[in-house]
Amino acid sequence: MDFRFQAMAARAASRQLATLTRDAKDDALRAMADSLASTGEQLLEANEADVSAAREAGTPEGVIDRLRLDAARIAAMAQGLRDVASLPDPVGDLVRGWRLGNGVEVRQVRVPFGVVGIIYENRPNVTADAAGLCLKSGNAALLRGSRSAIESNRVCVAALRTGLEAAGIDAHAVSLVEGGREVTGEMMAARGLVDVLIPRGGAGLIAAVVEGAKVPVIETGTGNCHLYVDASADVGKAMAVLLNAKTQRPSVCNAIETLLVHREIAGALLPRALDALKEAGVTVHGTPEVQVFGDDVMPAGADEFDSEYLSLDLAVKVVASLDEAIAHIRQHSTGHSETIIAESRASADRFVAEIDAAAVLVNTSSRFVDGGEFGFGAEIGISTQKLHARGPMGLPELTSTKYIINGDGQVRR
Repeated sequence: MDFRFQAMAARAASRQLATLTRDAKDDALRAMADSLASTGEQLLEANEADVSAAREAGTPEGVIDRLRLDAARIAAMAQGLRDVASLPDPVGDLVRGWRLGNGVEVRQVRVPFGVVGIIYENRPNVTADAAGLCLKSGNAALLRGSRSAIESNRVCVAALRTGLEAAGIDAHAVSLVEGGREVTGEMMAARGLVDVLIPRGGAGLIAAVVEGAKVPVIETGTGNCHLYVDASADVGKAMAVLLNAKTQRPSVCNAIETLLVHREIAGALLPRALDALKEAGVTVHGTPEVQVFGDDVMPAGADEFDSEYLSLDLAVKVVASLDEAIAHIRQHSTGHSETIIAESRASADRFVAEIDAAAVLVNTSSRFVDGGEFGFGAEIGISTQKLHARGPMGLPELTSTKYIINGDGQVRR
């Protein structure tokens, strides 16, 4: 389908969405969830075709994990839509309001963007999450998924549109944008038709959109996330957080990629950590001070600490101080999520104050940096920029604002 036609149809649908009541949007979200759940077998078949094609193309297993769907993941996609339906509607929320001395009333309220374009790689669950969040916030969604997930995305979007139609809403509120690279270029240049673009994927995709788009972009970032174990840390807490943050789902952006260990606690922590990581299938890439604690530690290469592995690999370094840990993170961080394990309040407070990231965690796993875990129902992405939105983006982050000024004939003098 011609992209310009899709974009114009989405803009027309966005005008209907902007005036829908919360009840109407919530009914539509539940209808979309039911339709998606009922398409489970078809979606699994489509996804198997995508996974098989990815394997034949030599795609790494970490990427395939992001692509793969199973019955539980499909059920979670449908439940995510229902969860969004249960959340408050941000549209019309009062941000602030006041009355001027002459009696004129000023209110700033939340309004939809209009048409949101999402350009993303691999993960078909993003298709449902993005569509649901856009609908609830009153936006039409143009979904540009990667070729690797095309069969899954086609079935998913068809199911979502069936749900919209059952609820009496223009199906063009959700559209799958297909075609070659030239279509992505059209999307990035569509000022006046697309109000904002949100890229989700690897560093290359994000850079291409940020640098090439004429449409405003909310930048989501890659996750070179660090875990620093302070000299004051409780070893048991450090072990629990380390294993969860690295191995619970290593192929996602909030999994840790680097472990920094204070020299004073290295002897107590690293032998246990290396054994546990090995048992979990993690390959450790360490500096010489780490290698003395394990024969299986691979030497860390020159660029090792800039890697977002998205796999069961972990870079490990021993540091002499909190200052060195902070300096290392400042040099290598992508600004996503950074964690400290410390019993010292002073160390934790310094870390929180001096680390520049969308999320800073103390004594807990970076896997919590997620829209669903935050109670947002789902997320449109995790922003690592500083304008408009930062961190997991839920419903309020998919709105802009406008000022409504009410008077009784007052004029400016």
